[in-house]
Amino acid sequence: MVPSHAAAAALLLSLSPKPWLGRHAAAVADVASFLAVGALREGHHVDRRLVEAAAILHDLDKALPRSDPLRALGHGHAGAKWLTDRGFEELAPAVDSHPVGRLNDGPYEDWVRATTIEQRIVAYADKRAHQRIVTLDQRFARWIRKHPDNAGLLAAARERATLLETEICRLAGVSPGHVRRNRWATEALRSAAGSTTRRDKA
Repeated sequence: MVPSHAAAAALLLSLSPKPWLGRHAAAVADVASFLAVGALREGHHVDRRLVEAAAILHDLDKALPRSDPLRALGHGHAGAKWLTDRGFEELAPAVDSHPVGRLNDGPYEDWVRATTIEQRIVAYADKRAHQRIVTLDQRFARWIRKHPDNAGLLAAARERATLLETEICRLAGVSPGHVRRNRWATEALRSAAGSTTRRDKA
């Protein structure tokens, strides 16, 4: 099952994410939507609804309580399992495969063959958005500052991210410098928050 914009936003908010996580989820979802629309315009078959829903939920496991046993599965795997347990198994692969470390799981060509275009769009959108759109260099520089012990692995992933960028931008018919946000997610989160507040007051 693929949830609507409103339902996907409500799912994320049900976990009470920190404000920064909501802003990041919205930025990634907007970029992923822009890329999916571009790929569709270029004549490629892409499930836009799946891309958008998976993108806004891609980091949901970061909002899980520290005591939640799913956290032991690791980032991405935990979010995918959470979604599968709630009947959203169609979103699970894109959530599972988006973390930057997945780019280092074996030969890059094998990762590409094992993933769908929807998964790769979500993964690339996450590499291009923090709280706003950034370049790959900016995104990876931040990761390296935050995780200096993993600098070598991140450098390897950075090289592969260039290959991913080339593929996704070609499919979407844009250059990396022309990636934009197809804005919908912030409003969806606002509306979902308003609906929750109204229900709480009822």
